[in-house]
Amino acid sequence: MRPLLLLLTLPLALAGCGNVLDRLADIGGPPRMTPSSDPTKAPGWRPVGLPMPHIAPLAVEADSLWRPGGRTFFKDQRAAAVGDVLTILVNMADNADFQNTTTTTRTGSESMGVPNLLGLENTIPRVLPKSTPASLVGTSSTNANTGAGEVKRVETVTLSLAGVVTQVLPNGNLVVVARQQVRVNAELRELVVSGIVRPEDIHADNTVAHDRMAEARIAYGGRGQLSDLQAPRYGQQLLDILLPF
Repeated sequence: MRPLLLLLTLPLALAGCGNVLDRLADIGGPPRMTPSSDPTKAPGWRPVGLPMPHIAPLAVEADSLWRPGGRTFFKDQRAAAVGDVLTILVNMADNADFQNTTTTTRTGSESMGVPNLLGLENTIPRVLPKSTPASLVGTSSTNANTGAGEVKRVETVTLSLAGVVTQVLPNGNLVVVARQQVRVNAELRELVVSGIVRPEDIHADNTVAHDRMAEARIAYGGRGQLSDLQAPRYGQQLLDILLPF
């Protein structure tokens, strides 16, 4: 049993030892940078598949100075087709402050009597000894209500990221999706922006503001060790949903 346990723990020990040796080699100097290499040779590399427009093959004309399919000097370089890239500018600065105060007071009093009722008013004291025909019914009510509410919200998000046109709608509008991931140590930050953009709202520098996007969806979050520590456990979340008190 012990040899099997040693074989299982040997890769972990070697991996940790390699990390320690790398850190020891950097003593007295800055961390060494990774040498330049072909990124397609990395173990985790995978080819990227994105939606692209159908491009028909162009015939090459003899003795022509123009290259088929090349970008011309006078052509608009803004995104217009599936697969084109544009930059989305997100600049949100929302500040809301609401204060509501409500105070209501109401007082009511009602009384009713039957002094004459076809001669039957004399029989009322016999049936109800403690009442008189002049004051058979009397009511009074008092109602008071006080309410106060306050809402304060301050949100600021400023960022820019590149997106890809994934679809061209029949009316010419562009469906854009932008995704970005940033990993620092053991924490991964994810940013996703999607929406529908009019070609007329794209600036000359191929950028578009987020407030020009219809059906805009902006999500900024993360996952990692810090996020796991800050989030309540699944059991606690389940109890918070199911417990009625």
